[in-house]
Amino acid sequence: MHPGDIFSLSFDALIDRKVRTVLTVLMVVLGSSLVVVLNGLSAGQSAFLESQFSALAANIIYVGSGQHSYHGSSSTVSITINNAVLSKISTLPYIESVTPEYSGSVEVDTGGETQHVTVTAMDPTKLTVILPNLQYVNGSTVNPNNRASALVGDTIANPPGATSPFVVLGQTIKLTYSYTATTGKSATEVQNYIVSGIMQPSGNSRIDSSIIISLAAGNQLLHKSTKYDQLIVAADSSDYVTTVQQELTTLYGPTLGVTTPSAIMAVTQKASSGNAAFTLMVGIIALVVGAVGIVTTLYNSVTERIREIGTMKAIGAQNIDILELFIVEAALIGIIGASLGLIIGMAAGYVLSIFTTTNIQGSGDVHIPPIYIPTDLLKVWVLSVTLSLAAGIYPAWKASRLSPMVALRRE
Repeated sequence: MHPGDIFSLSFDALIDRKVRTVLTVLMVVLGSSLVVVLNGLSAGQSAFLESQFSALAANIIYVGSGQHSYHGSSSTVSITINNAVLSKISTLPYIESVTPEYSGSVEVDTGGETQHVTVTAMDPTKLTVILPNLQYVNGSTVNPNNRASALVGDTIANPPGATSPFVVLGQTIKLTYSYTATTGKSATEVQNYIVSGIMQPSGNSRIDSSIIISLAAGNQLLHKSTKYDQLIVAADSSDYVTTVQQELTTLYGPTLGVTTPSAIMAVTQKASSGNAAFTLMVGIIALVVGAVGIVTTLYNSVTERIREIGTMKAIGAQNIDILELFIVEAALIGIIGASLGLIIGMAAGYVLSIFTTTNIQGSGDVHIPPIYIPTDLLKVWVLSVTLSLAAGIYPAWKASRLSPMVALRRE
């Protein structure tokens, strides 16, 4: 039988069973579009995370308390990060600077409104070591030696959804820190500060949602007794980060926790890849469901067209012709469904990304558009068509094996 005739007969057979054909194609469309959406959104999320981490300095190492030892219901850190540790780390090779830091949770009062925020005490001039591209609003000044000066992150100064700023330059704010005194009783420390600078959004949620004060002011407010919460170690360049990290691990072992932006990025990417693999499996399951629909449709078609098949064989059609007829039907369902699935999936991905725009502290409204990689789209299309063809093999084989005499006797 001529290939053109086979194609024409297959196409007409699908048209004759419009409702069933549309529903079967819809199964393939849903499966392939779901895989496209999940792939696109996953790639977009990975690109967004990478862009966020690229804003951080690549030569930075964060050093905090590591292993803990437990005694009854209380726990103590194995090593206290103090000036002795600071001095020792500062003398290691390939280190440009070491910046100590205190941190704590405080209540900030602007004279009528309050927020619970994080206060970070450090040398404010070192902020650009962590965030090289950090910018301030016009009129801001950085006063590292002024214990009454404070820098405010954008998320605090301009709360998401608020119609007016929470603080402005030159305003006096009151910070209240609650802690447990050495006597075991609850106590509070209250200090007033003048807002000398407001940071523009940097993409670093920790900094953008913090109030930055000087190290001396933080020691007094937070009652740290010169026990630092973290050291920010800047290597001479990103090439020496691994060397410095290994040096710190050799020197202090697990008593210090050593973290780099690249390590955080690697963990985040692994988690993102795991989520992407899981969601992709969900999409493939949907494709398999579509393939089952094709089997059902073509199998029913064989049952309904037994006399037609018998007539075709009686006038000279061979088994291979009948086989090709049903295989082409399966291929048409797969091609139409996969092609529509790609188009609908790409459009749905963009629509979902718009409706799922979220507000991230320090970054405002964040829209993560999907990213569609041509090779991935091609793989989805090929997979959809392949599953459709595979689903059509058994019904096609069964139709080709029908005896013309038996088929013609069926009513």
